Amino acid sequence: MTTAYERLLGTGFDGTPADDPYDVIWEGEDDPAHRDRVPGLTALLDDPAAACGERLLALIALVHWAEPAGYEAVVRAATTDPRAAFWYGWSTDRWFSQDDSYGHFCEAAVRSRELAEQKGTSRLRAATLRALVGLADREGFDSRLGDCLDAESVRDCLPGIRAAVERGLAGMRAGRRYPFDVETQLVGLAGAVTLVDEELAVELLRLLLDDAPSGRALRHAAGPVSRCQGPAGRALAAWLWDAGDDYVREVLGERQPADGDFQPDVKAG
Repeated sequence: MTTAYERLLGTGFDGTPADDPYDVIWEGEDDPAHRDRVPGLTALLDDPAAACGERLLALIALVHWAEPAGYEAVVRAATTDPRAAFWYGWSTDRWFSQDDSYGHFCEAAVRSRELAEQKGTSRLRAATLRALVGLADREGFDSRLGDCLDAESVRDCLPGIRAAVERGLAGMRAGRRYPFDVETQLVGLAGAVTLVDEELAVELLRLLLDDAPSGRALRHAAGPVSRCQGPAGRALAAWLWDAGDDYVREVLGERQPADGDFQPDVKAG
């Protein structure tokens, strides 16, 4: 007997079995037939007797497909008690073995932009991304935060990004222990600000990198800093060139420091 999950996310839109539910989710982004599965996915999401992983994947699908039920569930969890959600701890990252569900929601919400415009749910999508950014100093997103936010979303989330960086920085300075690499995550988030406001991005990156940054944080800063064109960005690039390792210098490539006069000794990647 075929289960609801198998019908909804284990079967392609051509009726053939799908080995990976994400194949169905991604295919549904371009196939209007995904709308026929929304009621079933919503019911699966709300079914406490269903397997936790199946309910989580149903929620991820609903967010990918720009459905109000998906966005609202994520916002509700993110703005109340993020760790009390039924799915918390089911999906974990590869580095710290910590929950990374909110990263999956972030990636899904970013990808849902076109469908949200079609379905008239863009405001809910924006609210979802703002709620997720608000968790940046508390929950691990793996690499699905600063690395995947688009310029429009970054612009909308600027106040929340600044607040998350400031809270995270205060926590690190107070000696708070985090179960994930909060420093690198916030560096990535601040780096995304280069897409819309270079001066603010440099200000936030300076705040984060001034306190004995880890090598991992420096490496994650290199890409965003390499996009900077203004004097403050060039000065930060010069500092990063000296503070970072060969990988950092490869990413920075041929960028010249603020005071000029040096030849890179590492070929640009």
